[in-house]
Amino acid sequence: MIVAGHQPNYLPWLGFFDKMLQCDVFIIEDCVQFEKRGFTNRNKIKTFEGVKWLTVPVKHTKTPLPIDRVRIFNGPDCHWAKQHWLILKHSYSRAPFWRKYRLFFEQIYEKKWTRLIDLNMHLIKGLMKFLGINKPLVLASSLDVSGKKSELVLGQCKALGATTLFSGVGAREYLNLRRFKEEGINVVFQNFRYPVYPQVTGEFTPNLSVVDYLFWNGAKIWRSENMLLKR
Repeated sequence: MIVAGHQPNYLPWLGFFDKMLQCDVFIIEDCVQFEKRGFTNRNKIKTFEGVKWLTVPVKHTKTPLPIDRVRIFNGPDCHWAKQHWLILKHSYSRAPFWRKYRLFFEQIYEKKWTRLIDLNMHLIKGLMKFLGINKPLVLASSLDVSGKKSELVLGQCKALGATTLFSGVGAREYLNLRRFKEEGINVVFQNFRYPVYPQVTGEFTPNLSVVDYLFWNGAKIWRSENMLLKR
């Protein structure tokens, strides 16, 4: 049983879906703390003017909140959804697969969203469908597990009966590999190489939102260095 997981990012990058592709169960870390200036409410695309951030405005609070309690700011003069749609349309309307996927995004940005988690999960599930990824998603908030960082992840793996944790390389900084070994859980770190493909203009820019890949390549599956994990 291979388990992976990540925070429910906004329009996640391709590596997010690479982790999904290679696991048996994917944990949506919806109850970890929301990080300001992270990727939970923003991501990057490539426009004719260069790389641009698309940011969903959120309501500010005095105390930190878990991701599943973050609310979107929809003030009378805030038209973030319309702006995101127009930027996507301007940037990708000439891409080969724009017409195939545009309606999904148009409908999303026509709807008024209140909670960030609801918007992100709708996007993630739609993108999974387009990419042909059919893996069970488990909300971390549905697991009876507590703790922080390494102990939290270890507890989640044990709750799901994992034999292998497939982790992003950033987790090397905090995962206690000795504890995982003691519990009989193997840890494999993702070795994702971003595929190179034509973009709107200029030199290739990696690590953008998956929409950049989708509009230019369609659902063509990339080759990952970690495919040895798959049985």
